[in-house]
Amino acid sequence: MIKEKNSMKRFGYQLFFTGPTMITFTIALLIPFAYGFYLTLMKMASPTSPLEFSGIDNYVTAIQDKEFWASMWLTVKYMAGTVLFVNVLGFVLAFLVTSNIRSQNFFRTAYFTPNLIGGLVLGYIWQFVFVQSLPAIGEKWGIDFLRLGWLGDEKLAFWALVIVTIWQSAGYMMIIFIAGLISVPKDIIEASTIDGANGWQRMVKMILPSMVPSFVVTVFLTLKNAFMVYDINFSLTEGGPYGSTTMVSMHVVNKAFLETNYGVGQAEAIVLFIIVASVTGLQVYFSKKMEVEA
Repeated sequence: MIKEKNSMKRFGYQLFFTGPTMITFTIALLIPFAYGFYLTLMKMASPTSPLEFSGIDNYVTAIQDKEFWASMWLTVKYMAGTVLFVNVLGFVLAFLVTSNIRSQNFFRTAYFTPNLIGGLVLGYIWQFVFVQSLPAIGEKWGIDFLRLGWLGDEKLAFWALVIVTIWQSAGYMMIIFIAGLISVPKDIIEASTIDGANGWQRMVKMILPSMVPSFVVTVFLTLKNAFMVYDINFSLTEGGPYGSTTMVSMHVVNKAFLETNYGVGQAEAIVLFIIVASVTGLQVYFSKKMEVEA
């Protein structure tokens, strides 16, 4: 009886503390996901027409959608640029602000601030920079590449997206890297210095191996954010010019809501989810193996 009472008591405590979270998770994520999967099996001729069962037809249409895979390939290129530069810049900033420089708290705050600005607002701010400020500076100082209308050029508009993403995300990754740098054992660094190791050797042999857990987190976040980017894409370029910067998330939203093709749009969203889950899962798996080795 006492054991049963204790187990019931523990269950009550668990339900009290985890219950609200589980209920919120179910309402906000599980139920919408289940309903979204249900929509992939249905067909709607119009937003007001009744649902008709279509089986896997929506998935077949989604997989055969060339524009979907074109936007996916563009997102992969965007991911390659942002993941690399965001993590490198975030680590460099973290190393600088933990090197006992003057006013390091000010620099930490300054570098982190862009992450506090919402993606939509940030996109409109940088739209003004690319359309108004940079051309004016280029005209005044005779700098040709600044005179160009970045958001009106198919190639430059893509790099404008990459630049804004790096500017926004590097500060957040810096905070994670700072936590990793602070946790590096100081006695190991001191011992390597006494043994004659220079700064580069300490970085490669001591610091970076100890930073693997931080890189696991930052690479996971940047991968996920790159695949799911929408707000900056919408506010900065709206997918233009001529659809040259339409990332896969924007394509899915346009398919579902602008073309009112909810079934196919939701099927493409499920395909995107599977791809993102697979890529990030493999990244975490192999990164964790490196962490054990380190």
